Amino acid sequence: MNLILLGPPGAGKGTQAQRLMAHYGIPQLSTGEMLRAAVAEGSDLGKQAKSIMEAGDLVPDGLMIQLISQRIGREDCANGFILDGFPRTTAQAEALDAMLAERELQLDKVIAISVDEEALIERISGRFSCTDCGTGYHDSFKPPAVEGVCDECGGKNFERRKDDNRETVQARLQTYHQQTAPIIPYYDADGRLARVDGMAEIRAVGDAVLALL
Repeated sequence: MNLILLGPPGAGKGTQAQRLMAHYGIPQLSTGEMLRAAVAEGSDLGKQAKSIMEAGDLVPDGLMIQLISQRIGREDCANGFILDGFPRTTAQAEALDAMLAERELQLDKVIAISVDEEALIERISGRFSCTDCGTGYHDSFKPPAVEGVCDECGGKNFERRKDDNRETVQARLQTYHQQTAPIIPYYDADGRLARVDGMAEIRAVGDAVLALL
């Protein structure tokens, strides 16, 4: 099962990827992790990527395609993969299709997780966690039973991620619409795209994704 999950930041792609990994026994492939691994291994591609990144430039599409091609050739991808962070442009999507065709593979489905953006902003900006045990909370959806006291460990220290605020989330959504959302029509044109409602309960979203597959 070869998949791509699309959706704006906070739509739940990571959560659903974990469920799919467990269900199908396939890995989630992050382009960032692939780059770091290639650099750490000191491979020829890794050396090329390192010099490009150290110069402050973006890794070109051709090099990323080569890295992805190498990665999906490994044993843990024998049953498929979930691609994360690539493609982001139509040119990248076309190059990915060409590479997969050379390997006699294809994408089985591209799943776009749709969200109500105002609700998404509230979902993200309301998150906080206990600094002692890591239990997550939300101002509206999951506050502690006793205000200021962690349900799990009784701790009284909480924190919010610096980027979990309305302004930052809005900026990330704008970037998504400018850079990634334009590839949705590319996959929709030939029937590979499927949409699920990302505002439903996590398990319901996961069940909807599995039903599509």
